[in-house]
Amino acid sequence: MASAVVSCSMPNPIMSSATFITDLISQPCNSLPLLKFNPSTATTPLLQTYLQSGPAPDSVSHAAKSRTRTISSAKSVVSKLASAWREIQGLNNWENLVEPLDPLLRHEIIRYGELVAACYKAFDLDPSSKRYLNCKYGKRSMLREAGLADSGYEVTKYIYAAAPDINIPIQTGAARWIGYVAVASDREVKTLGRRDIVITFRGTVTNPEWLANLMSSLTPARLDPHDPRPNVKVEAGFLSLYTSNESGSRFGLESCREQLLSEVSRLVNKHKDEEISITLAGHSMGSSLALLLAYDIAELGLNKPSSNNGTGKEIPVTVFSFGGPRVGNSGFKKRCEELGVKVLRVVNVNDPITKLPGVVFNENFRGFGGGFEFPWSCSCYSHVGVELMLDFFKMHNPSCVHDLENYIGLLKCPKSWHRDHELGNLMERAKGLVMGGVQGLDSLQWRNAAINMVNLFQSQWT
Repeated sequence: MASAVVSCSMPNPIMSSATFITDLISQPCNSLPLLKFNPSTATTPLLQTYLQSGPAPDSVSHAAKSRTRTISSAKSVVSKLASAWREIQGLNNWENLVEPLDPLLRHEIIRYGELVAACYKAFDLDPSSKRYLNCKYGKRSMLREAGLADSGYEVTKYIYAAAPDINIPIQTGAARWIGYVAVASDREVKTLGRRDIVITFRGTVTNPEWLANLMSSLTPARLDPHDPRPNVKVEAGFLSLYTSNESGSRFGLESCREQLLSEVSRLVNKHKDEEISITLAGHSMGSSLALLLAYDIAELGLNKPSSNNGTGKEIPVTVFSFGGPRVGNSGFKKRCEELGVKVLRVVNVNDPITKLPGVVFNENFRGFGGGFEFPWSCSCYSHVGVELMLDFFKMHNPSCVHDLENYIGLLKCPKSWHRDHELGNLMERAKGLVMGGVQGLDSLQWRNAAINMVNLFQSQWT
């Protein structure tokens, strides 16, 4: 499947993508129903099966009838999740579900995005607070305080990151809360059709995380001690955040990896006689950690049928990535595919973070046609998974292109949904500006936008 946005990069036969086009300067539409769509235009396979709402009574007004149909359709879509969840989790790599975007898949992407957004809402960045760099709330109340009281999940563990292993003086001695592990409640299991274990990660906030992000070099992952696979390489900074610990201190913090693998193993064993899914979701740097954990779980076989899995079925491992950068090389990508790790990448075509690392040396610059590859192709960064592409940009505030709330807001209320082969993206426009191709009345406006984009790189690398 070729990319739906041919203007953003060279064609990539291993990814599918689709585009939302919108102008975020216009009024937000948070008040609209989450799944408002027109049943008469339903074309996706899952949607054709789901819409079964009947006619409203004649005495009801046209507006009321329309609202009733919308609510009924939304409920009908969600009610089918219990039988369709494997497709939504990527069983068939979201074939025929991305373009046009299936309403049930959109609902689930938004739901996981809001679970990630809860990390930001609950993270304490007040230096005077006793909970500085930690979660503001206890595990039992966190989701409620973040506005997700009806999420249907129960937080079981908070995840902390130790200072990355880099030779630069940084702040130490403070825990850094980066996300949480939660599990679907008994009531939610009936809706989801399985016991969903979800792990969410926030993006970069603290200085050590920024420094780790700037370590843009590939290094062997070596997460499986029995088979190190030296050709499977990942970005050094992300790996450091994932594996670093503070074992040298008196009350040393376990690595992010050790905390996560321990909790995932515990929950899988606890619910071993049930249908289980493992879902990982993150924004920016958090999506990188989510993908590393997904690969780690699958490489170690924690999701494979065993004595700890009473159903005898392999547990699906799915990543929902929002505005995520590249994580590893082509060897890493290939291994994730071999292990069955499913990744749905939600990206904004104008978000520069999704182009990093490997702006030049990436999956589109590995060789020529006919199967020939350059000798350095194994050192090129490669995105993993299927791509769902959005398109939004504010001229006066370019940093919005990476904001998670804007990602979620656009998914809730797309202004239009179609293929676009003519609209250039921000990177192409910036390229034209640098080459002197931007002229006319908009030139100064684009120059100011370019300056603001530099500020985005400086203040918010991911």
